[in-house]
This record gives sequence, structure tokens and C-alpha cells, in this order.
Amino acid sequence: MSRILITIAGRRFVAETNPDAPKTVAAFEKLLPYRQKIIHVRWSGEACWIPLGDFELGVGFENHTCHPSVGDVLFYPGGYSETELLIAYGSCSFASKMGPLAGNHFLTIVEGKEQLRTMGTEVLWEGAKDILFERG
Repeated sequence: MSRILITIAGRRFVAETNPDAPKTVAAFEKLLPYRQKIIHVRWSGEACWIPLGDFELGVGFENHTCHPSVGDVLFYPGGYSETELLIAYGSCSFASKMGPLAGNHFLTIVEGKEQLRTMGTEVLWEGAKDILFERG
């Protein structure tokens, strides 16, 4: 396992890579440092996401779930909905207007979890925030 630093609107989190998603981890690590905007989910509950349109990371499904735990980071490789990254900060059932989705659980936030709810609420009420993923 390796560590990835995640900064969202000035808040720092530390995530560990998930050994059960080696292809997703390897492909994502090639993107680092990775900057984007994060917004609140439309359908899934207490989570924030990064919509990626038709972006292709070059991986399929591995270690995928519809029900991430707080601090889980999922990569959805596309298909029924657009490609996306999702970060759960509370109760979440990953879905789109097409129905349930399953994303690859490739990162788990292990430090800073206590800040996730505040971050999620800010994104919900204030709008898009900057996010940065970089090597730990």
C-alpha cells in the first residue's frame, strides 16, 4: 500500500491505496499530481464527486461496490453513466438517474476523516471546490 495526499479546499486528508484494486491504483497513480473540481453528488446521498465525462482510465471493474463507507474513494469507469470519482462522507448508495452504480474502491481515507462531513456540507451549500491528489 502507498499513501496519497488529498487536499480539498485547504483541508488535508491522507488515503491509503487498496490492494484489492491494483489496476485502478496503478492507472490513477500515473495521473498524479491530479487537480480537479469536486461537487456534491446528485443521487447517491452523502458524498462528493468529480464528473469526468468520457475520460478513460483504461481499467474495468475490480473491487467494485455500490455502498462505500465513510472515507472510501471510488472510481467508476463509465458505462451506464459518465466516468467519475466519488468520495463518501456519510451514508451513501452510489447511483445515477439510470439506477445503481458500482465503483472501484481504490483509496481509503485514513487520516482526516473527522473533516469529511464538514467538507461535504460546504460543497453541498457553497458549490464546487478545488481538489488535489498527490503522492504521500
